[in-house]
Amino acid sequence: MSKLYFFLLFLFFCFSANAQEELILKGTVLDVTTQIPLEAATVYFSTVKDSVVLEYTTTDKNGFFKIATKKYEKPVFLKISYMGYQTEVEEQKEITENKDFGKVYLLENVNALAGVIIKSEAPPIRIKKDTLEFNANSFKVRPDSSVETLLKQLPGFEVDNEGKIKVNGKEVTQFLVNGKAFFDKDGALLLKNLPAEIINKIQVSDFKTKKEELSKQESTSDYSSINLTIDEKKNKGFFGKFLGGYGTSERYESSLIMNFFNNKRKISVLGSSNNINSSGFSMDEVFDNMGGGRNSRGGSKTAGGGKGITRSNLAGLNYSDEWFKDFQTTGSYSFNNAITENASKSKQVEFLPTGGFSTESGSKSKSETTGNKLNFEFEYKIDPTMRIVVVPKLSKSNSHSNSSSSSLSRDENEDPLNESTSNSNRESNSTNFGNTINFNKSFQKKSRNLSIGFENSNTNSDSDGLSTSKTIFYQNGEPNDERNQMVKNGNTSDFYTAEIEYTEPITDSLRVRFAGEYSSSNAISKVQTLDYDALSQSYTIINDPLSNFISSKQNRVSPKIGVTFQKNKFTFNLNSTTSIVQFDNHSFYLNKDTDLNKKYILPIGGVQIRYKFEKSKFITAKYDYVVSLPSTNQLLPVENLANPLNTIVGNPNLNPNEKHSANLTFRNFDFRTRSGYDLYLKGEYNDSQVITTTTYDANRKGITTYGNVSGTYSALMGGNWNQSIKKDGNVLKYGIGLNGSYSLTRGFTNAVLYDAKSLGITPRIYVTYDYGELLTIAPTYSLSYDESRYTNYLTKASSNVVHRINLQTTNYWPKNWVFGNDLGYTYNSNIARGFKKDFYLWNTSLSYGFFNKKMIAKLKVYDVLNQNQSSSRTISATTIRDEENTVLKRYAMFSVTYKIQDFSGMKRPPRNENRREGRGEDRGESRGEDYK
Repeated sequence: MSKLYFFLLFLFFCFSANAQEELILKGTVLDVTTQIPLEAATVYFSTVKDSVVLEYTTTDKNGFFKIATKKYEKPVFLKISYMGYQTEVEEQKEITENKDFGKVYLLENVNALAGVIIKSEAPPIRIKKDTLEFNANSFKVRPDSSVETLLKQLPGFEVDNEGKIKVNGKEVTQFLVNGKAFFDKDGALLLKNLPAEIINKIQVSDFKTKKEELSKQESTSDYSSINLTIDEKKNKGFFGKFLGGYGTSERYESSLIMNFFNNKRKISVLGSSNNINSSGFSMDEVFDNMGGGRNSRGGSKTAGGGKGITRSNLAGLNYSDEWFKDFQTTGSYSFNNAITENASKSKQVEFLPTGGFSTESGSKSKSETTGNKLNFEFEYKIDPTMRIVVVPKLSKSNSHSNSSSSSLSRDENEDPLNESTSNSNRESNSTNFGNTINFNKSFQKKSRNLSIGFENSNTNSDSDGLSTSKTIFYQNGEPNDERNQMVKNGNTSDFYTAEIEYTEPITDSLRVRFAGEYSSSNAISKVQTLDYDALSQSYTIINDPLSNFISSKQNRVSPKIGVTFQKNKFTFNLNSTTSIVQFDNHSFYLNKDTDLNKKYILPIGGVQIRYKFEKSKFITAKYDYVVSLPSTNQLLPVENLANPLNTIVGNPNLNPNEKHSANLTFRNFDFRTRSGYDLYLKGEYNDSQVITTTTYDANRKGITTYGNVSGTYSALMGGNWNQSIKKDGNVLKYGIGLNGSYSLTRGFTNAVLYDAKSLGITPRIYVTYDYGELLTIAPTYSLSYDESRYTNYLTKASSNVVHRINLQTTNYWPKNWVFGNDLGYTYNSNIARGFKKDFYLWNTSLSYGFFNKKMIAKLKVYDVLNQNQSSSRTISATTIRDEENTVLKRYAMFSVTYKIQDFSGMKRPPRNENRREGRGEDRGESRGEDYK
């Protein structure tokens, strides 16, 4: 590892030395008529010969730009682009010394304002209102690269090992293609499989709900959305790839994806089958569907490979089109089947005020789940001022599982308290239909708006299970508990809500919203337990203590008022709601009816303040006050005796939850230095919180109910910093992150109030170095430290440290060869005896491309050192739990991938030549305009 650090230090000094030879080019961009500085104008240099972008930046609020570059002894263009203005182009015979361009004036483009199409070269970066737009052709990637590889080249983008993407510190939670979803909005499928070469623009904006999008309201979320627009010349044709592989230990994988584009009609088909723990669909370019390392998103998100080994089959179809003018539709269907087998062992220490106890458990399980999902989205522009969007969803699932388990509990003197064994076999079915309808009407007066929304969710589920169990109690002579039962469960849930909202502008900067919402929910739960009758050899004896009927109804009327003030760079949002709730609960248990009917008036409010210092530098402060109701099971005094070692009963005297939460975020990214950072501080305080309270008898058999505590809180704070340095086609990206948490929790154990103060610290450092197109090296290191201190407990404190080190390398030399390695090391400091503290996970892959890389042969080895494991420690306010599960072990696999692609009537230059043609960039024709 010391050699690695030395190598990274060497790279840093190399770049530092090169930086001393850099030239500084600067200037100021102004409007020629008004002399006003133009903020966020794009300034870039490109070669005269083939228009390759050499360096780029954007102007600050004073119109100033500064570019650090190396010497160029060939002719280059200085180009300055700004929306609504004519592009300024100056040819420089060479760049051999520092230069101040002084004041550069741009002329407003009158023709563009009049609607005439102006064709010009697209700048690498452009800021349109609240949307940050990147021109894909300005960023160099290999010709066969995926969208994920392209995004990694963009300034301000961070892609972690699990595929999670952040832009300028904000997590991306929605991915769209031409403004529409591509199977899943989280982007897992899209990022790995969409070819980078067909992308025209990458547009980044704040994530908006459908209601905010239709009514053109400001985003209230702290997340980002990415929309990918497809090049018009590549929006007609098809592309796809097929994969098949087989290996040792009978491991296999296969997958296919096909995409058919015909302007606005897009059809995608996918399928996947494997037994290597890849429950999704990724097809990473180096490791295909292999889990672990850079491809964690394709399988488990845990370093050790997750719980159990899964065989999965997946098929899907996605369709989008414009059936007729102004009527757009998107639909998708997916089928999945997953079979998971697992064996686990655990040791859990339970802390009590006067003496703790420990429980060692082991289990084996096998489960199979089959699901079908059907989703649609219909959007119709009735006229320029009215739009309606209908989104129906239907899903159906079936699952079957069987398991066996055993456990033994001992006190602090190692004397046995209880012992149990159980076997179960269970089958369940579930059907859900959901639908949302959003209607929006805008008026002639700017910002005057009317929106109507409706949503419903209807779920029906049932299950049948057979179980046998035996529990032995060693203290106080309590009789043993033996069961042989059939358990039938039936659940229905129906939820409906309707809302109408009207927005009235008071001034150009001030808007007031008036809204009313009505919601209704109804839930029914039936449990029937039948004991085995030895005489009839069937399950016919009703077990009344383990059978019950519970229903709940809730009607809620919520008047709302909101205020938005937006002036220049300042935005203020205030929302206030008062919910009037009728909450009716009913149970039939042990031949007794119980009714618990209550009325509540729940205040809910929130305020958000955002100030933008510059386009990519802003601060956000948010406060929310929320009052929520306990659940029906927490309220009704019905005993749940399903677990022989723990009886659960509700408390009808519970008070609602009352929570204050605050969030302060600061983000800044400087395109001129390609560096950025974000800082955040989050806090929660509970005036009233529903918690569980458990009392134990001498056998450590528990009785759990619910109560209220106050004064609990939690705080999160942290930040991230990253920078990108580019020299001669080589790119160095590096960053650090630090996250911390502190919390106070309270509860009751054996009727004694306890406090637990917990501290968590997680630093992280990462580096990515791209040596041209030949080599990529990406080491990361993170540490997780958790500590808890207790009052009124047998133990005063507990702590744990986990170290995680990962090194990814990808070598693209010699030509057509790709050699990838992922090496990870995990160390868990305080895991219990009998659980391994550390392990290595090394995956390697070697591939060769035939026929211009249309066919790729690949040999992969998972867990080369055969050390993979899944051991974890979890620390809570009352317990420390160590657990180990079955994971995939070493296997080798040979696979073949075949790619097909055809875009009608188009000759495609390789992306790495960075050739561009004139585009109508100022036309606003792409679907991305509607998306914004």
